[in-house]
Amino acid sequence: MSDLDETDRRLLDALVRDPKATTVALAATLGLSRNTVQARMTRLENHGAFLSFERRINPAALGYPLTSFVHIHVEQKKLGEITTALARIPEVVEAHGLSGTADILASVVARGAEDLFRVHGAILDIDGIERADTSLSMAELIPHRMRPLLGNR
Repeated sequence: MSDLDETDRRLLDALVRDPKATTVALAATLGLSRNTVQARMTRLENHGAFLSFERRINPAALGYPLTSFVHIHVEQKKLGEITTALARIPEVVEAHGLSGTADILASVVARGAEDLFRVHGAILDIDGIERADTSLSMAELIPHRMRPLLGNR
């Protein structure tokens, strides 16, 4: 959805500032009617502007304080099956197809080093995975953010 107007951007910015804001509160903050805010929110949702609520849950709060990034090298013809198998591993919280030397970048959480070793083994056990290189996240330097993009026009 690339056809956001200034009202959409203001609405999204208000939601970033206060994600729990009600439609009534957003309307008051933005000087819009409740119906306008509700219609805009519905349109934004229908066009895929909102990601899953799951992205707001910190894995550390669930007992998974260790985050790592795994560069996975695969047999290309098995990419679909590999993706399905990776999705069955609960600790693989996100995966992206890449250009470059690795084929998949997976974000993996673990309870600790031994648990990460187990998860890494489960990844390597998937048929069609040739190699996996793991890097531990030492610190999140720039948290996931959207506000800079909202004002970037």
